Amino acid sequence: MKDMNVLHPVHPDDFKSYDTEKIRSRFLLTDLKEQNKANFAYTHYDRMIVGLVYPVTESVVLDNYSNLRADYFLERREVGIINVGGPGLIEADGKTFEVNKLDALYLGKGVKDVKFKSKDADSPAVFYCLSTPAHQVYPVTLLAHADAVSTEMGSLDTANERRIIKYIHRDGIQSSQLVMGLTILANGSVWNTMPAHTHDRRMEAYFYFDVAEDQRVFHLMGQPQETRHVLMGNHDAIVSPPWSIHSGSGTKNYSFIWGMGGENLDYADMDPVAIQDIR
Repeated sequence: MKDMNVLHPVHPDDFKSYDTEKIRSRFLLTDLKEQNKANFAYTHYDRMIVGLVYPVTESVVLDNYSNLRADYFLERREVGIINVGGPGLIEADGKTFEVNKLDALYLGKGVKDVKFKSKDADSPAVFYCLSTPAHQVYPVTLLAHADAVSTEMGSLDTANERRIIKYIHRDGIQSSQLVMGLTILANGSVWNTMPAHTHDRRMEAYFYFDVAEDQRVFHLMGQPQETRHVLMGNHDAIVSPPWSIHSGSGTKNYSFIWGMGGENLDYADMDPVAIQDIR
């Protein structure tokens, strides 16, 4: 049985002394892109598993891992999956779901057999996955991008005109603790999550996609008065401790998936930070 890489938590006082490479090694996930396999990392931030399943020429089975001490991956877990690539298929306990770009599939506790597949190897599916512990069964649910709750926010004046799409949350797909959705920045807009916020009751993970090959996102993290930046490219993910802001600015517009695990399912549970208070 395989092991997942593990990310351990970091205390905010220790974070102040980290250099660039140490910050990248403790929070950034850039090794999720190997084809025809599931690429997962086990974090000790609310025990969230962050990963990418990238089936190109072969289907990929959701295997078990020794870290879980379980009989199968979803024995005590749930997973949210959003496709950011070409059209794909996910088979869950014998039922097949068509999951196209920006569609989301939720698999609840107790689903045993899961298989990922692309419909076209020349335009492969890219399935971003977040998995958290679950102690209650919720139904398997597919939500098409067009049917999800969508909200327009921001403006070009502040370079943050964006569309927020919510999939798994208190008023959407039901889950034990997972909250998940995505944000698409408009042409000419580069700022995400500014004004920034923290939420001491939940961790958060970001996954950037549709980032042009020669462009980057300056992801901001740290306590509001002690921020640092991390340069991120397409299909990079990063975890954010509850004490940290999670924000960023790109060299061009881009999209990202946000996901949280912790105390509640309330998307609006945030501790806002005024821009003039950030250091």
